[in-house]
Amino acid sequence: MFRSLTPARGRPGRPSGTVVALATGLAVLVAGPTAAAASPPASAGAQPVVTRAALDPALVAGRGADVDFLEQEAENARTNGEIIGPDRTAYTLPAEASGRRAVRLTPGEYVEFVLPSAANGITVRYSIPDAPQGGGITAPLRVAVNGKHLRTMTLTSQYSWLYNQYPFTNDPQAGLLHPDWWITECQCVPSATTPYPSIDKPFRPTHFYDEQRLLLGRTYRAGDKVRLTAPPGSAAAWTVIDLLDSELVAPPHVRLLAANVLAFGADPTGRRDSADALDRAIAFARRAHLKVYIPPGTYQVNRHIIVDDVTIEGAGNWYTTIKGREVALPTPAPDGSVHTGVGFYGRDAADGGSRKVHLSGFAIEGDVRERIDTDQVNAIGGAMSDSTIDGLYLHHTKAGLWFDGPMRNVRVTNNIIVDQIADALNFHTGVTDSLVSHNFVRNTGDDGLAMWSEKTANARNTFDHNTVQSPTLANGIAIYGGTDTTVSHNLVADPVREGSGLHAGARFGAEPFTGHLRFTNNTTARAGTYELNWNIGLGAIWVFALDRSIEAPIEVTGDAYLDNTYNAIMLVSDWPVKDLYSISDARFRDVRVDGTGTSVVSARAAGSASFANVDARNVGAVGVNNCGSFHFTPAGSEFTLTDLGGNDGGWLAPWLLPNTITCDDRPPVSPPPPPAQW
Repeated sequence: MFRSLTPARGRPGRPSGTVVALATGLAVLVAGPTAAAASPPASAGAQPVVTRAALDPALVAGRGADVDFLEQEAENARTNGEIIGPDRTAYTLPAEASGRRAVRLTPGEYVEFVLPSAANGITVRYSIPDAPQGGGITAPLRVAVNGKHLRTMTLTSQYSWLYNQYPFTNDPQAGLLHPDWWITECQCVPSATTPYPSIDKPFRPTHFYDEQRLLLGRTYRAGDKVRLTAPPGSAAAWTVIDLLDSELVAPPHVRLLAANVLAFGADPTGRRDSADALDRAIAFARRAHLKVYIPPGTYQVNRHIIVDDVTIEGAGNWYTTIKGREVALPTPAPDGSVHTGVGFYGRDAADGGSRKVHLSGFAIEGDVRERIDTDQVNAIGGAMSDSTIDGLYLHHTKAGLWFDGPMRNVRVTNNIIVDQIADALNFHTGVTDSLVSHNFVRNTGDDGLAMWSEKTANARNTFDHNTVQSPTLANGIAIYGGTDTTVSHNLVADPVREGSGLHAGARFGAEPFTGHLRFTNNTTARAGTYELNWNIGLGAIWVFALDRSIEAPIEVTGDAYLDNTYNAIMLVSDWPVKDLYSISDARFRDVRVDGTGTSVVSARAAGSASFANVDARNVGAVGVNNCGSFHFTPAGSEFTLTDLGGNDGGWLAPWLLPNTITCDDRPPVSPPPPPAQW
C-alpha cells in the first residue's frame, strides 16, 4: 500500500547497539555476493527444469494462479556466466531474484534454456546497471533458437533502480531524503547526531529487475534451445538474467460485431494519440449497446479513459497494447496528482462511481519511473461496481489496480501485473463482495495484493489462487482491517524488505478487524524479511497491532510456510504501544512449517494464540520466542500459547506452555535446507 507515514522509529524489542552491515554499495551489486556459486558444467541445463516460484511444482500444487506460461530459473539452465546467490540481504541483486539466485553475464556470455513445451512467446526477467547519474541505460540482448539468431531485444533500466528512503529517488548520488528519520545503518536519527553520520552512496539501492516479452514469430517445439546472449560491445557492463517464462500464445481474438476503435480514428501504429478515438468508440458503443473492440496494435494514450457501463475487449494482451507517457499537469489536480498517464478509470465514488465495466484482453504499458503517492497514474482506478477485469497485462504503472470505494462486486481475474512502482492491487475504502483470483504478480514496489479499510471498512472480499513474487518492499498479501475477509490458496514467494508473505495489520488508520479473517491453504516460500526500522526479522505470516488491538479471530488453516528467512509466525505490537494493544485470538490449525532461520512462533505482544496440528521441522533457533510485552513478569509472558494437540516436531514443548518467557531479541539465524515433500 502507499505509505505516507514516517516509518516507525520505535521497535518491538529491547534497545540494542548492534549495527547490521548492509550491502548498499553499487560495487557490491555489480560484483554479486562474495560466495557466489560456480557456473554449472557444460552438461548442465540439458533437460529443462520447470519451477513455480523457483520451487518444485509438486510443493505448491493447487496453490497460486493458473497461468499459461512455464517458468525456468536461469541458474538451472546452461550458461558460461556466473551464478549469483543465494543471498537474501536487501539491496543485492540475488535478494530480488526469484529463488534468490540468478545468472550474471558479461558481454559475450550466454544462458541457454531448453523449452519444456511448445512455445511462440517468451518473457525475460533481467537487470542491467543504472546510468551513473540515474535515469537508466539501454542494452541489447540477443535471442537465438537452436543456434540461429532470431531477434535482438533492447533491455532498459529506465524503470528500475530506486534509491534512498521512502518514497525513494531516482538519483543514486542523493543525500538522505529524511535526515530526521531513524536509520538502521547508524542506529540513530542523523539530524540529531553530531557529527552528522555519512552514508554510502548510492544509499539503499532497490527495485533492480524489469521484464520484457517477445513473440518469436513461429512456434518452437519442446526441446528447442533458446539462448540469451549479452553481445560483445554491450553498453551494459553486466546483464543479470533471472528467469525465462515460455508460452504458447493463442491467436488473436477477433470480435466482428463491435465498435471497432479503428473506425473512430484510433492509430494502431502508436504514432498518433488515440485517446479521443477510444472515447468516441466508447460513447458509440454505449448508445448502440455494443462492445468496444481494440484490434492488434499499439495505441498511444496519455491520459485516463473514463469508463462506465461498457465492455472493452482487446485481441489478447500479447497483441493489443495501450501505451502512454507520463504527462506533467500544468497545475495539480484536485486529488493532488501532478501527473497523468495511461489508465482506465471508473468515475469517482463521490460522483456515484461506475457500474458494469468489463475490461479484457489487452495490455497497459505505462511510463512511471518515480514514486509520487498523490499521483493517479495507475493502470486501473476509480470505483467500478458490478464489473470484471480479466486477462490484462499491466506494466510500468504506479499501481496496477487501485480502487477507491465505496464500490461492490468487482471480479479481478487472470491478470498479469508486473514491474509496478507501488502495489499490484489495492482495495481501498469500502470495497465489498469482491474477488481477486488467479492473478500473477511479480516485482511490485509495495504490497502485492492489499485491502486497506481506511475510513470505511472493506467487507466480504476474497483473495484466492493468486501468485505474488518478489515484492521489493512490504508484503505479498496484506489485509489492513475489514470485515469477513478470506485469503485462500495463494502462493507468495521472496518478499525482500520490511514485509512478509502474509500480513494482517491494524495500522495506517484502518478500521478494525471484525467478523472473520481467514488465511486458508496458502503457501509462502523464502518469506519473513528483515524489518529495516526495527532491526529484526519478521515472520512468513505477520500479525501487527499498531493502531489498535486485534480482537477479531484470526483463523489460519492449512497454510504451508517454506524456507522461512526468520520466523514462520510473528505476532507483534510496536514498542511505543505495546502496553496499549494486544492480539487476543489467533488460531493456527493444520499448518506445516518447513525450515525457519529462527523460530516457528515469535510473540512480541500481549494476547494469545492456539495451535492444533501445526507440524514443524528444520527449526533454526527455538520453537517459540516469547517476549510478550517485554515486562518479563514473575507470572511469565503476557502472551499465552494453547496446545490443542497434534503439534509435531517438538517445537511446542510442554515447558513452553502457557507463557514461558523464552525471549531472545535477535536470535542467531540458521539458514534452513531447501523445502521438500512432507
